[in-house]
Amino acid sequence: MLITLPPDYRPTDDEEFMSPRQQEYFRQKLRRWRLDLLREAGDTLASLSAGGITEADLTDRASVETDRALELRTRDRARKLISKIDQALERIENGTYGYCEETGEPIGLRRLEARPIATLSIEAQERHERMERIHRDD
Repeated sequence: MLITLPPDYRPTDDEEFMSPRQQEYFRQKLRRWRLDLLREAGDTLASLSAGGITEADLTDRASVETDRALELRTRDRARKLISKIDQALERIENGTYGYCEETGEPIGLRRLEARPIATLSIEAQERHERMERIHRDD
């Protein structure tokens, strides 16, 4: 089923949660985000493969190497984020998107708007983080 959304559409609490319109809204949002990340990765790859480090000065050379290392770490984070976006898109397709993996309750539109790859409700996320802190302190 093809759903066309008006350009100014935003999901509201007045609608049925994860209605086909809301699913399409988040599908498009996730796809745009993924495309932006892939475009940035392509730009990074192009700049990294443009050539070696040609700076003669050791300080300049170290600065360029540090910048490249930072860029590679950023790309690695983006790669992991793309994987989470793909998982979110898969959840949309199988009907589980927007529902907490722990409780099965709706995650909430505001949280999904802020973090469309969220898999836990705020309450479940807070419990998860408290448990991490407890185990980290051991």
